[in-house]
Amino acid sequence: MRTTNPRSRAMLRAAAMLLAAAACLGSACMAQEQAQPLSLPPNLPNPLLFANGSSVTTAAQWRQRRGQLLRTFTEQMYGRMPPRPAKMRFQVYDLDNHALGGTATREQVAILFDGRTAGRRMDLLVYIPNAVRHPPVILGLNFWGNETVDPDPGIRIDDRWIESGKNPFVDLSCVKDHRATSACRGIDSGRWPVRMILQAGYALATAYRGDIDPDHIGGYAQSIRSAYPQWTKGNDNFSTIAAWAWGLSRALDYLVSDPKVNGHRVIAFGWSRLGKAAVWAAATDPRFAALISNESGAGGAKLFHHPGGETILHLNTAFPYWFCRNFRQFNGRDASLPFDQNEVMALVAPRPLYIASAIDDRFSDPKGEFLDAVAVSSVYRFLGVEGLPTSKWPPVNQPVFGRVSYHVRGGGHSVTDFDWEQYLHFCDLYVKAKSLRLSSGAQPGAKSKRSEDAVDSNAQ
Repeated sequence: MRTTNPRSRAMLRAAAMLLAAAACLGSACMAQEQAQPLSLPPNLPNPLLFANGSSVTTAAQWRQRRGQLLRTFTEQMYGRMPPRPAKMRFQVYDLDNHALGGTATREQVAILFDGRTAGRRMDLLVYIPNAVRHPPVILGLNFWGNETVDPDPGIRIDDRWIESGKNPFVDLSCVKDHRATSACRGIDSGRWPVRMILQAGYALATAYRGDIDPDHIGGYAQSIRSAYPQWTKGNDNFSTIAAWAWGLSRALDYLVSDPKVNGHRVIAFGWSRLGKAAVWAAATDPRFAALISNESGAGGAKLFHHPGGETILHLNTAFPYWFCRNFRQFNGRDASLPFDQNEVMALVAPRPLYIASAIDDRFSDPKGEFLDAVAVSSVYRFLGVEGLPTSKWPPVNQPVFGRVSYHVRGGGHSVTDFDWEQYLHFCDLYVKAKSLRLSSGAQPGAKSKRSEDAVDSNAQ
């Protein structure tokens, strides 16, 4: 029956709007958004402006501005990091030249942070394709232990604390009393397609996040942070994200010394919270040749100024040890934050950068991650190279390749074969190909290099 009551009509209109909003909560809604022009968030900080508002116009000024940004993010968000330990040494405890059916060489290396076998250590697992001489390396931390990335029985089972219980990403029923067992071998191999990576001509190196920091509120004593008590004091303290980034640099220290790989072509890779660590590692350590951020979200590739996804308040409440204490002053201030992640990504420029999202991974805010790729491209162009070659959010599963590359995959929060296929193609274009020297003193406004250009490991 038709109603003539204005209040009833208003209620019906409100109900219709709610139904429309409910119908637009998934992939279909985002597909509609992808067809619309996208704009950067208002008041987004510009990495090419000094704090006093003056513009960066020369390479020398960019180096100065880069130093300012590095100090800002160190003091206000990620915290300080200690230097390379003076007594650190490497102990290769496993070397198998016929691993994985003879296709690879497997190395397992104890990185002894204080030089003692009984001291703090990180175990680095390295697979090197036997068919390739001095291959580039993809380096990333893993979530649940080296033994989980492949069922290879030669991988040492980690003896550190490991989370247990129900997990939406992996079956951890193999973990007993917070320790891994042989049943844990290969349980996360779907996210680490070792053979695909090796067949593409890349080495793979990984270490367990818990060797550096166990990632729980009561884990400080087990964390490498506790070995540096002076660095954990104050409000710019050594944080967990910074510790993981520090650990990636220590793994890079070994890879640079390993004659079997090209230690000057090491790509930092990370998924989720470990993607946040990879972002900060590449930002602070110019030896990394490129960065691949897989759904790193807030504190990684997402713009805080873009509404959506995880907030600063949630980061600092759920994981109060991830970032330094100074970052807590910005709780609830995402849209007015005086800095943002496009400025972190600018610290990676002009090295190749890949940002990837998943359409149903709303917590990581895929649209905010894409806008970060758009925003940082201004710095790449300033430095005379190609940034992201589009400002329109690409359709699902249609990657866009440039020196800044991007894709949004179908599905949720994970790492899939589709992701890896794009990453390997990106690395073929920009890391493996013949190197072209790219000076940090590139002239502003210089013509962008073609997409076939590759990275120079000394670019920054």
